[in-house]
Amino acid sequence: MTAYIIRRVIAAVMLLLVVSAVTFAIFFLVPRLGGQTIDQLAVQYVGKDANPDSIAAVKANLGLDQPLYTQYFDFIKGIFVGAEYNFGPDPSMCNAPCFGYSFKTHVEVWPELIDRVPITFSLAIGAAVIWLITGVAIGVLSALKRGSILDRLAMTLALAGVSLPIFFTGMLGLALFTVQWPLWEGITYVPFAENPADWAWNLIIPWCSLAFLYSALYARLTRAGMLEVMGEDYIRTARAKGLRESTVVAKHGLRSALTPIVTIFGMDFGLLLGGAVITEYVFSLQGMGSYAVQSVRDADLPIVMGVTLFAAFFIVFCNLLVDLVYAAIDPRVRYS
Repeated sequence: MTAYIIRRVIAAVMLLLVVSAVTFAIFFLVPRLGGQTIDQLAVQYVGKDANPDSIAAVKANLGLDQPLYTQYFDFIKGIFVGAEYNFGPDPSMCNAPCFGYSFKTHVEVWPELIDRVPITFSLAIGAAVIWLITGVAIGVLSALKRGSILDRLAMTLALAGVSLPIFFTGMLGLALFTVQWPLWEGITYVPFAENPADWAWNLIIPWCSLAFLYSALYARLTRAGMLEVMGEDYIRTARAKGLRESTVVAKHGLRSALTPIVTIFGMDFGLLLGGAVITEYVFSLQGMGSYAVQSVRDADLPIVMGVTLFAAFFIVFCNLLVDLVYAAIDPRVRYS
């Protein structure tokens, strides 16, 4: 088990390094291959008042005149040990993890990311709890009542949930519950530590809008898995032994049917932690997703790279947890 965990951790670290290298190449190597010069890249940081002296100073301070492999090494080094920038008469220390400074606002990227993480975390965690519970429950009931009105109704709703885009369900929720029936005057994020009740109340509509899409998908997957598992020989054997139906369903059927759900949940949750872009945009939540969209509009490369690597970390971390859960559930995995 220990050897398996070490292998998976090493693989996760190597994957993050590959992602960082690819991300760096996309933003600094590909533009050069397309004809962008170092001076043009430096102008993005200087702004409208660019002159030869300021451009030369930016190239020297940011190391843009160095070879690409040196720039990449300095970038990785800054993440682990920090970096020093000379923007004025006194040097500025960017503490680890350092993702550099914004081209537009000249503000350090990492603190800006940290300020937005609680919003994205709150949105992702609440929605994940709702879609996991409702999706699995509906899928199990639908499988056990196969062909019934409940099954047909549940699968119709699941088809609608998979088909309707999040911006439609989000805008519909806002129109119904803030305009037509004004249960909410507006959706604003309230920190959990400040007021847990207001925190949850303001996120109910975003949670439900986001969970509607995922719970529909999970209901369909759970139903398909349960229908396959409940026809196996060991299920009939468990029933022949006189076990209660609830024990057969929960302990023998659902446990096997949830194996693919665990994999998909790890990927979906990791993606949401990286930034629920559309949901945050619809509800004007200033999380990582909206931060990424704004940085793309502004061509603010340090922010885009920071958000990309931050999102990649959560995706890789969640998949690592899925692998470890597999090892705990299935002994065959840890020796593979």
